[in-house]
Amino acid sequence: MIYEMRTYTLQPGMVPEFLSRFEKCLEDRLKISKLTAFFYTESGAGELNQVIHIWEYEDADHRMDIRKSLNDLPNWPPPVRDLVVKQESRLMSPAPFPEKPLEGELGNIYEIRTYTFQPGKIPLVIERWDKIIHERMKISPLAACWFTEFGPLNTWTHVWPYKSFQERIDVRKAQAQLDGWPPDTREFMLSQENRLVIPAPFSPMR
Repeated sequence: MIYEMRTYTLQPGMVPEFLSRFEKCLEDRLKISKLTAFFYTESGAGELNQVIHIWEYEDADHRMDIRKSLNDLPNWPPPVRDLVVKQESRLMSPAPFPEKPLEGELGNIYEIRTYTFQPGKIPLVIERWDKIIHERMKISPLAACWFTEFGPLNTWTHVWPYKSFQERIDVRKAQAQLDGWPPDTREFMLSQENRLVIPAPFSPMR
């Protein structure tokens, strides 16, 4: 599988209007391919007024076929261009953990952490995470974990759900006591980005 993360930066205050227009057009779109998650930003190092939608495809060819078939949908894309300031897309492959992105009511807020590593280090990141991540997931679930194939390269994105801001604080205190966490990857880490996001009501991951 591959996953496309599309991030749109909107004019200030336009997130509710975007969600309304998007949802009205979504039913037919979901008949063609799977939506993994849809979030909007709450706080963090990234910009505000952003929406993030993540789509699942079998591979790059499947994505291209789907995008061609979207031309036949009368109500797609949604009429949101007047709300959008800029767009970003990245194609990502899943890490071995979890086996596939989680779905359902996992939390009221999500933390999306994106790390950029030195070129060629992602296999080593996977190896070192694999040694400890299963113990870390006993504290709280990992909703998804990906690395980029196209777009900003050498990035590692992991998504964590929490019921509340207080639960996030409590989990971070608990993980600080876990021997071996965080994984030993700082030596080839170039940057870190953190965003707290809220799932849209129609998001499969919510």
